[in-house]
Amino acid sequence: MESKSPESYARDPNKPWSMVDFEIGRPLGKGKFGRVYLAREVKSKFIVALKVIFKEQIEKYKIQHQLRREMEIQTSLRHPNILRLYGWFDDDERIVLILEYAYGGELYGVLRKNGYLTEQAAATYISSLSQALAYCHGKCVIHRDIKPENLLLDHEGRLKIADFGWSVQSSNKRKTMCGTLDYLAPEMVENKDHDYAVDNWTLGILCYEFLYGNPPFEAENQKDTFKRIVKIDLSFPPTPNVSEEAKNLISQLLVKDPSKRLSIQKILEHPWIVKNADPKGICPQSQDK
Repeated sequence: MESKSPESYARDPNKPWSMVDFEIGRPLGKGKFGRVYLAREVKSKFIVALKVIFKEQIEKYKIQHQLRREMEIQTSLRHPNILRLYGWFDDDERIVLILEYAYGGELYGVLRKNGYLTEQAAATYISSLSQALAYCHGKCVIHRDIKPENLLLDHEGRLKIADFGWSVQSSNKRKTMCGTLDYLAPEMVENKDHDYAVDNWTLGILCYEFLYGNPPFEAENQKDTFKRIVKIDLSFPPTPNVSEEAKNLISQLLVKDPSKRLSIQKILEHPWIVKNADPKGICPQSQDK
């Protein structure tokens, strides 16, 4: 019998979650602001991941607003390709997020292990990501930090977007430069207003990285990476593993003018996606080359 999620149990609103409700297991990873642990909710036996963030770090890096926004956004999202945030609680020292547990870990690890992905795996992940982003954009949420480290895999190999730390919910254009260097869209590098099209740009970057093993505008230093991004200095190394259809999709996403980038709907209808992506979004984790 499948365990129910923690949120499905009626709780006394005057008795919020606390650490005594969970059996804590092994650490799953650590970030700048805290650590993530495997855990089991005592009553339901449901397996979750607990992200423990120390209040001292929140104060030190002044991320109170950012963290509140991340929690509000992620709690409101319900999509099979978005990692669930079931709830949260705090004590004197910590804020603890109760997250869906992704058994397969980071997609980053799969990519590092294999060097690159097959066209079938890459197309399946891009399709899953596109569907999740279409859902987010429909709710006026821009993720702004899609990268392999923020993409997790469940026990079947289904992709889950995690970490909404740089996300924003707004129908207006934004100014803040945020995200990770190799994945920044030209309008962010040039400090121009940006909108949801920055996520579409990142799909092009990821598609390239999945197929070639590294981001397209990688350079020795930040300044040179920025230059390559702004110039759209894009080239495709010769390899029999990457089809012309895949290059066509990437080229239509890595376009300087945000309004001319391929829309999410057009990505999902692209011949390369239609031909290669698993319609169920399930991808075996070990990509045997």
